[in-house]
Amino acid sequence: MTPCDKHVVLFSILFILFWNYIYTQEAYVWRKESQEILKNALNRKLNTNVAKNVILFIGDGMGVSTVTAARILRGQKQGRPGEETILEFEKFPHVALSKTYNIDKQTSDSGATATALMAGIKANYYTIGVDGRAKYANCSSIRNAKVDGMVNWSKYAGKSTGIVTSTRVTHATPAAAYAHAPQREWESDIKLPANHGECKDIAYQLIVDQSDMQMWKLDKEERGAIYKYVWNNSDFNAIDPTKTDYLLGLFQQDHLDYELERDQSDKGEPSLSELVRKAIQILSKNDNGFFLMVEGGRIDHGHHDGKAKKALYETLSLEDAVREAVALTDEEETLIVVTADHSHVFNIAGYPKRGNDILGVVDPLFRQWYPLDGKAYTTLLYANGPGFNMSGSGRTDPLEEVHNLHDKDYVQNSGVPLKSETHGGEDVAIYAKGPMAHLIHGVQEQHYVAHVMAYASCVGQNKDHCRQTNTALSLQNNLFNSCFILLNCVFYSIY
Repeated sequence: MTPCDKHVVLFSILFILFWNYIYTQEAYVWRKESQEILKNALNRKLNTNVAKNVILFIGDGMGVSTVTAARILRGQKQGRPGEETILEFEKFPHVALSKTYNIDKQTSDSGATATALMAGIKANYYTIGVDGRAKYANCSSIRNAKVDGMVNWSKYAGKSTGIVTSTRVTHATPAAAYAHAPQREWESDIKLPANHGECKDIAYQLIVDQSDMQMWKLDKEERGAIYKYVWNNSDFNAIDPTKTDYLLGLFQQDHLDYELERDQSDKGEPSLSELVRKAIQILSKNDNGFFLMVEGGRIDHGHHDGKAKKALYETLSLEDAVREAVALTDEEETLIVVTADHSHVFNIAGYPKRGNDILGVVDPLFRQWYPLDGKAYTTLLYANGPGFNMSGSGRTDPLEEVHNLHDKDYVQNSGVPLKSETHGGEDVAIYAKGPMAHLIHGVQEQHYVAHVMAYASCVGQNKDHCRQTNTALSLQNNLFNSCFILLNCVFYSIY
């Protein structure tokens, strides 16, 4: 046997031993792991500080099954089986479940749920920034139904405020931070009905009566503010946060590209984590603190199209952004909450072996669980959506297109034929760390999240417990008060 042969044999033995360890770990290994976790939990001290800063991450459509699949994908990308992986926000010590229904719908939409998360109320389906008195597409019904939320509460307390999103800045979730509308699709004046009365379109509300860039610039110049407008990576990377008070970035005509398709050149667009880093660096200049909402909006879009790979990579992009936020902030003074607005009818099916390719076919297919039509199926499936074969020949056998399973545009099978897959109505998870994070517990109504954030940061209605005096400043005298960063294709500043 040559020296080379000996090395091959040795490597093979070590490889077999490693995988044998992974799959046949003895009881003491699992018990030791759990005892260490238990010890850490017993030694954990509650953080009852006032939250100087609050960051809310919303994974649009990031249900529990999406988190699980993304966790496995992350591990497999790192060369491990995947199931044992822990995502960054899964390390947070406090976790709860959120009930996502609307006032009038068992399964929700993003506008009403974003209103719940930021304004602390339940709302009707497809409405934004209004309470239950507002009726769908009825302008007269919103006159007395408009509600404030974390953005305005934080501004009134002298804090900076910001929004980062991978969708249009007028899309449902970001719009709920600043707009009031009985119909979330009224994003521009051409979407408004002829009889809209006092209703203003969402873009109009965003720019405060003017929707062109020249007026935005003029407003900042009149107040002596240092502002920047960027539309590509080159300009964005050149921004010095220490010399910038307001930042507006418009990188696309519509939503940002999926992470799997993002142009990373100088002419392209930043990643979600890069946008979050710049946002925190600018907002942190305010000694009073800040509120920042970050939306991973394209998770939802990937699911609606039945393209699980795109949805999962968008989830990992959101995780990267959370990791960036954790690294840039101090847990003693910054509350970070990660949650979803709703779920999707997306599931992890079959009985695949440990470490089975999460984007692949269920393996093995046991005789008692073999499909009645004799065809294999992927681990990831949708209850409804565009992945239903309408040709009459039955569903597609993924073994016949195995070379396509990892394509970013591969559409998973679905059980009911729909042009667009739907939201799911089950509870979603809430993860929290930082001041008052222990208030995230149990099974809660979705709008409870806003009340925790407000209580922790001493803004909004419940401030009796605060250990500091009221630091609310005049909006006119505080440049930082509304360093409002909106990333849509975007970073955006608004007063």
